[in-house]
Amino acid sequence: MPLSQRDPSTSSTVEVPPHQRWAIYHRLQELDIPCWCKPYQPLQVQFDHAIAVIQFWQVSRRAIASRSEQAQWLETCWQLPAASTSSQG
Repeated sequence: MPLSQRDPSTSSTVEVPPHQRWAIYHRLQELDIPCWCKPYQPLQVQFDHAIAVIQFWQVSRRAIASRSEQAQWLETCWQLPAASTSSQG
């Protein structure tokens, strides 16, 4: 992102594991979330709207969470509350 387009009032420094920083950066770029990262520096993300914050949370969670944590989260998502059935008669 060009320096002229960066808005420091809405950008945040985000601490992510160094080995995941570039993967998160590239995924945010694909989602059109303004971000930039220099070598050996923290990731900078510009949050222009609440959806960008939610998308960042999901991208970073996916990159950082272990496989078992992701499987458990997915399993929880698929569990539906039992529908109460009452027979009238």
